Amino acid sequence: MECCCTSFMTVSAVLGAVVLFAAYRLGLIYQTFHKAESKSPRHGGETVAEVLLAHGVKYVFTLVGGHISPILVACEKLGIRIVDTRHEATAVFAADAVARLSGTVGVAAVTAGPGLTNTVTAVKNAQMAESPLLLIGGAAATLLQGRGALQDIDQMSLFKPLCKFCASVRTVREIVPVLRKALAAAQSGTPGPVFVEFPIDTLYPYHIVEKEVAPKTAPKGLMAKVINWYLQNHLRNIFAGAWESREVSPLPVQIPLATQQQVQQCVELVSRAKKPVILLGSQATLSPTPVDKTRAALESLGIPCFLGGMARGMLGRESALHIRQNRREALKEADLVILAGTVCDFRLGYGQVLSRRSKVIAVNRDRSQLMKNSDMFWKPTVAVQGDAGSFLLRLSEGLKGYRCPQDWPESLKEGDKAKEKANTEKAAEKTERHLNPLRVLHCVEEIMSEDSIIVADGGDFVGSAAYILKPRGPLRWLDPGAFGTLGVGGGFALGAKLCRPESEVWIIYGDGSLGYSVAEFDTFTRHKTPVIALVGNDACWSQISREQVPMLGSNVACGLAFTDYHVVADGYGGKGYLIGREDGEKLDEILQSAQEQSRQGRATLLNVLIGKTNFREGSISV
Repeated sequence: MECCCTSFMTVSAVLGAVVLFAAYRLGLIYQTFHKAESKSPRHGGETVAEVLLAHGVKYVFTLVGGHISPILVACEKLGIRIVDTRHEATAVFAADAVARLSGTVGVAAVTAGPGLTNTVTAVKNAQMAESPLLLIGGAAATLLQGRGALQDIDQMSLFKPLCKFCASVRTVREIVPVLRKALAAAQSGTPGPVFVEFPIDTLYPYHIVEKEVAPKTAPKGLMAKVINWYLQNHLRNIFAGAWESREVSPLPVQIPLATQQQVQQCVELVSRAKKPVILLGSQATLSPTPVDKTRAALESLGIPCFLGGMARGMLGRESALHIRQNRREALKEADLVILAGTVCDFRLGYGQVLSRRSKVIAVNRDRSQLMKNSDMFWKPTVAVQGDAGSFLLRLSEGLKGYRCPQDWPESLKEGDKAKEKANTEKAAEKTERHLNPLRVLHCVEEIMSEDSIIVADGGDFVGSAAYILKPRGPLRWLDPGAFGTLGVGGGFALGAKLCRPESEVWIIYGDGSLGYSVAEFDTFTRHKTPVIALVGNDACWSQISREQVPMLGSNVACGLAFTDYHVVADGYGGKGYLIGREDGEKLDEILQSAQEQSRQGRATLLNVLIGKTNFREGSISV
């Protein structure tokens, strides 16, 4: 037994000596660093801010946490506005809106653990909406990860399925190259969210990190000294070369484009078509093609257009080419359909609404989206993996002198007029107890200013609004996109009002969806972003109830209350209005009062008590 112990002690001593020698060598390597860099007052948060500034970032949305404080403080010093919200999801939704409206990358920064998990739905929404945004997350110190540190979880595994690019920064010298790569990835190809994790010891100054790493008492014994050497050299590695000069400007962004052969093939197809139709999706609004140029290209072609997602408003409020109604019927008649950034998912019946007699040109940056369900219900005649906006420009250039046969868009527009006349008549009907929601929306449509931006956040009421409210121009409509996420309203409106402070920003809320972000009225007040929220309050999750009751015979979990949401807005420093049936005759006057409050700098909430109608009956919610 004594012999075994002696052998073990000998081996331990040898291993200890080897480790000590390795640590000693590392110590020599970092001696120069220790003398020069360890006294620097700089920190990694400043480097993060410098990269963001160089990339044109104007806003960082956040909910503060100690893990990310150095980033927020440094950004503020450089003039990047820090906008703090009441929920991390709101911060990401706001960054998403900035990305959509500005053509740059939206940025949100949240603390570790629950701060990051609170963003998951918003990040997934951005992924499906193809919004370029950067999520910055705090993390436990590099040495403490996996050891039970505060708010320490495996964040990388959580975000890899949601983001185009994920990285964990392990040293200060990695900050610049990692962030530049992440920001380029967010915008390249099919845009989307990226995630960069910053352990706390890569963000704070050396002397603060050293104080946390250093042992409280002088190490005694061989192993204690070895551990101390290891800790010191780990620390020096984090900061080695930290403040060397590095290029912080943006890396090139890679955008797929149609080939000349593909464009020419499409020119020939369009020139022969008698009843062409364009279905425009959100991708048509992406950089680098300015939306005004895309609009001009569409107008030169003269082809009737159905607009979806961020493309709503592309042709203005009253365009002869914008067809809003009877899309299914138009697609049955069309001999050529151009899917410009539009996907054959549930919104197009997985491709089943396309006629098998139609030629189909599909354009999309993402290969999987380009060909979605083409193995089942439809086949593209020409499939172009490329940018939709630039494709439309080149198509119009190749078709100079071409004009779609005029009788085709005129016949579709007649169908529009008939449907809209029926909707107006439906708005005049009396509803039980409260106001007709369609009448409310028609009043808003008439009174809404020409520079308005509309944010859609809800189910049944918002579904009705999509038929009645007309975006006034390009990039003036924000909805969640394909994920159908509730709760986007507060964040989208916040980002929109910051990007376009001169515009009226209207949030169209259902009373169910309002619950997700009503607390952001505090954010609107503190950050002086006076939005106007219109709440269709029918005390119900009507989108679900409308099907659940007739199909399953129960309204369980669908009922809400006619809650005084206007009082909540008042409590957060805004201005609330309660509008019931007795206020119907002065509805215009109340709406104008809300607009005036907004112009004076006060966020307003219109709590409109609405009744039930059978408008949109039969539309499904799953």
